Amino acid sequence: MKTHSELRSLLRSIDHRGYPAYKSLKGTYGFPGYLLEIVHVQGDPFASPSQLSIHIRGSQTGIPSAFYSERWRKRALEDHLLRLFSSALDRYSHKAGGSGKSGFLGTSRPGQEILERSACRIDETSGDISMCFEAGFPAAGRTVLAGNLEKMLFTFLPDVVKGTLYYSSIDQERLKETIELADDQKCLRDFITQNGYIAFIADGSVLPRESGISQRPLKGAVRFRSPDSLRVEADLPHAGKVSGMAIRRGITVIAGGGYHGKSTVLGALERGVYDHIAGDGREYVVTDQTAVKIRAEDGRSVKGTDISLFIGDLPGGTDTRRFCTENASGSTSQAAGLAEALEAGSRLLLIDEDTSATNFMVRDALMLSVISRDMEPITPLLEVAGALKKSGISMILAVGSSGSWFYPADTILQMDMWLPYDITEKARKAAEKFGEFKPGQTDKEISAGRRVPAPAAAGSARGRSEHGDRKGRVKVRVNGLDSFSLDRSEVDMRAVEQIVDNEQMYALAKVLVYAREKLMDGRRSLSQIADEIERLIDEKGIQGLCGSVPVCGLARPRRQEILAAMNRWRGLKIK
Repeated sequence: MKTHSELRSLLRSIDHRGYPAYKSLKGTYGFPGYLLEIVHVQGDPFASPSQLSIHIRGSQTGIPSAFYSERWRKRALEDHLLRLFSSALDRYSHKAGGSGKSGFLGTSRPGQEILERSACRIDETSGDISMCFEAGFPAAGRTVLAGNLEKMLFTFLPDVVKGTLYYSSIDQERLKETIELADDQKCLRDFITQNGYIAFIADGSVLPRESGISQRPLKGAVRFRSPDSLRVEADLPHAGKVSGMAIRRGITVIAGGGYHGKSTVLGALERGVYDHIAGDGREYVVTDQTAVKIRAEDGRSVKGTDISLFIGDLPGGTDTRRFCTENASGSTSQAAGLAEALEAGSRLLLIDEDTSATNFMVRDALMLSVISRDMEPITPLLEVAGALKKSGISMILAVGSSGSWFYPADTILQMDMWLPYDITEKARKAAEKFGEFKPGQTDKEISAGRRVPAPAAAGSARGRSEHGDRKGRVKVRVNGLDSFSLDRSEVDMRAVEQIVDNEQMYALAKVLVYAREKLMDGRRSLSQIADEIERLIDEKGIQGLCGSVPVCGLARPRRQEILAAMNRWRGLKIK
């Protein structure tokens, strides 16, 4: 390790030399109160910015150890400090001047959800902080402007660090409120689990979002109000008693006219698997953290998935217990998505009629009278719903056109002007009077979502995975929340709707690279590979996917999204 004085001398020695001279700066330097590590230096001023990190001992930050002693508190603290650090960097970005990305300063920009990220890591024992960020090393053309970088590292950066990473400098009351909210959210999740619920939406929550491209709360939106019949109270350690609508395990149907809020409620529940920041409006909207949104995905790749619960006896003798296609239909893609969600350990399925394949969801009485069951290879979800519930799988469905779902439902809500009303008894009486159609029963077994046998089982549908030999680096590209690619192989993730940050997409790309290079050896199943990935992240953080080098720009995906990415990767080979 060198001193900051040595870094200053190095900078002055390379001033006005060619841009590659910046490479000599790589290393760790001691500054008053913290260490600065220059991890990677960009090749030219137009390339991706250089990677740097700050390291501060917990004993120097002054942050109380109680704020990072529990995992959920530590995650909230990391998120809070990262937001402060990111905002402070923004104030100085591009103020140093130069060509291309010269003078850029930035790091991760968290959204409404609180995610574990590689940009900020706190050791739960010592409280040591590592903060990663990017900097565009200044140049005129491709000539080093060392004085400009000196200003960035010796004037701008110390001011950012001092103002955001030391307890004495930050708003302590606001930080305390952040930690208390994390406690309340953890308590609320424990509350729904212990009381047999799968979701909770607090009274007063703001569910509508600002727009289709913004997750910020809609100003002037109607606030959520629970039906009296479903209202419960949770006693939280800091917020006190919080009332709201609790959804029990089983089948819940959300009905109502168009534009009255069915999909808005379902969308809030989708993101209820994550904690939210104060002021989001969904702070006390929590969902079973294994919940998965299921939808049709025409054209997706399916590799060796057992969809026989829903699809059987296809023309041509296609084996639906090991179903493979490069161009799935709406029904086969939704069947595959549901089977894969169960494999990932999901206990709750979220389904919106608007994004589902009609023939996968239900067949009406008139169709059944003309096209008999033995002539139709598709067993609709409606007919399997009871068996899924018996095996411990719950569902929440937003429907607006098929009253057949009233038959198996345990709870039926009607959304009217964005407010929910419990119409369970009313709908049941109407169904009994109507009497036109009752869902059939299936004699197919539910495998509790585990369609991958132990690796030793020969000939299993998905027991083994493999990859070819690789040489050199894998080129990774991320296209927002839509897709990512490994070299020339694109993984389409548009239909995986619970990915909320493009840093999760970048992490998923790294997951596949890591799995392909270290875990896909022909002996592990996909579930076992996901187990290994989660174990690695638990032990080393999300940056463990990239080794010991500090990295910026990764956010932790759930197990469900890890397996979703693997299942949609066209480069996957199954034995």
